[in-house]
Amino acid sequence: MAEQRETHGQTHGPREPYLSGYAEILAGVAATGRRLTRDELEERRLLGERAAEAGRSLRSLVRLHLDATRASWPGAAGSGTADGVLAAVAQAVDAFAEGYERAQRLAVRQEEAARREFIDDLLYGRSDLGRLAERAVRFGLVLSRAHAVAVAEGPEAYDDTASVTRLVETALISRFGDRRVLITTKNGQLICIAPGDQDEVLAFFAKQAYAATEGSRVAIGRPRSGAGGVVHSYEEALSTLELAERLELDEPVLRAADLLVYPVLTRDRQAMADLVLSVLGPLRGARGGAGPLLRTLEAYFDAGCTSAEAARRLKLSVRALTYRLDRIHQLTGANPADPVHRYTLQTAVIGARLLNWPAQEI
Repeated sequence: MAEQRETHGQTHGPREPYLSGYAEILAGVAATGRRLTRDELEERRLLGERAAEAGRSLRSLVRLHLDATRASWPGAAGSGTADGVLAAVAQAVDAFAEGYERAQRLAVRQEEAARREFIDDLLYGRSDLGRLAERAVRFGLVLSRAHAVAVAEGPEAYDDTASVTRLVETALISRFGDRRVLITTKNGQLICIAPGDQDEVLAFFAKQAYAATEGSRVAIGRPRSGAGGVVHSYEEALSTLELAERLELDEPVLRAADLLVYPVLTRDRQAMADLVLSVLGPLRGARGGAGPLLRTLEAYFDAGCTSAEAARRLKLSVRALTYRLDRIHQLTGANPADPVHRYTLQTAVIGARLLNWPAQEI
C-alpha cells in the first residue's frame, strides 16, 4: 500500500524518495530560523547522486522541490522569516543539484574510460573477439559487418577533447547522422571507423580532417570483415601513411588499395635489398656519391620519363639532365631511356626509397 503523508491538512500522493526529509527540514528552519546542518546538506547531495544514477531528470526534481516548498509553506510560522525559509530552500536545492552533477561527472568519466578501453582493445586486437563484438554495440558498431578505417595525421597531436576532433565529428554527424560511425583518436592521430560499404563517409572524413588540420594526410585502409578486420584495416592505414612518407607522396588522401604494389615489392626485404645494391650500388662511385644521381632517376620517373619536366623539377638544364642520365648508364649499364632497362631501374629506385638507401645501409 502506497505510503501517504499529510502536511498541514493537505494529502499528497506516494512519497518521492529523493525528497526524503525535505519537508521536515523546512519545518525546522521555519520554526527556528536555523540554517541547514552539514549532515543535512550531505544527505541532499547523496539523494541527488542517487537520482542521477536512477536516470531522473534534474529539471523535474527541482520542480518537485518547489512543489514541496509550496505545500509546506502555510506551516512556516515561527521565529524563522520567509527569507530564512527561502535561503534554506536554496541551500537544499543547491546541495541536491551538486550531488546530481557529481554523479553525472563520474558517469561521464566512467563512460569515457570504458570508451577508451574499448578503442584500445579494438585497434590492438587485445580482447576476446566475441566479447569485443558485444561491447561494440554500445558504441554504435556492428562488428559482424565489414569495416574500413581512415587515419588522419596532422601537424600536431590530437586527443578526443581537441577542437579539431570535435569539429570533424560534428561535421560527420551533421552530414550523415547515425551511420554507425565511430570518431576517435589514437597516438595523436584522428581515426574514423565506418562500415565498409559506406566509402562516402570515409571520403568526407578525409576532406574534413584535411580542412580542420590545415593540411593533414589521410590514409584509408581496405574494408575487412569481423572484429579482427578493424585491426587489419587500421594497421593497413598506418602502413600506408608510413609508405607515403618514405616515398614522399604528395597526395592528401591515400588509399591502401591503390598502393598494394609497394607492400608486394617489400615483402621479401632481402630480395629488394639485393636488387637495389646490384642495380644502383655502382652509383656510389660517382662524384658526390649515389644521392644526386638517385634523385635524378626519381625525378625522371616521377615526370613520366619526360626530360624537360624532370629538368624543371630538379632546376637543371635539359643538357645537364641528359649528362646525368648518360652517367647513370655508364655506371650501372642500364639505360633509363630504354624501356627494357627502365622497369628494372624504376623498381630499384622505388626499393631504395622504401629502404631509405643510401642514407641507411642495407
